[in-house]
Amino acid sequence: MKTDDDIFDPKSLVARVVNLANLVDYQDGAVVSRTVIDKDKGTVTLFSFDQGQGLSEHTAPFDALVYLLDGEAEVTISKKPFTLHPGDMIIMPANEPHALRAIKKLKMLLVMIRS
Repeated sequence: MKTDDDIFDPKSLVARVVNLANLVDYQDGAVVSRTVIDKDKGTVTLFSFDQGQGLSEHTAPFDALVYLLDGEAEVTISKKPFTLHPGDMIIMPANEPHALRAIKKLKMLLVMIRS
């Protein structure tokens, strides 16, 4: 997974109005991520996925919220598929197997709260 954090300073977003979808670009055949907030208690990360790209099934020790900004995604939680469209969100519960696939190229916000 390509990370653009080396050219993107999250501090540049503080006290500023920004369009989230414009903060991450699509890249052919790739998943791109940009960290917006990275704290001990949680993270906020923007992602773009080219069509067909995804994250394989895994578990995480914390709940994670996915908010779809653009495109179409299939999120599978404990083998149950859910389709997300722009403006939709889903919470992936801690310790449940989940995966994500871009049905159409997509941009999403992932919020993970560690508690």
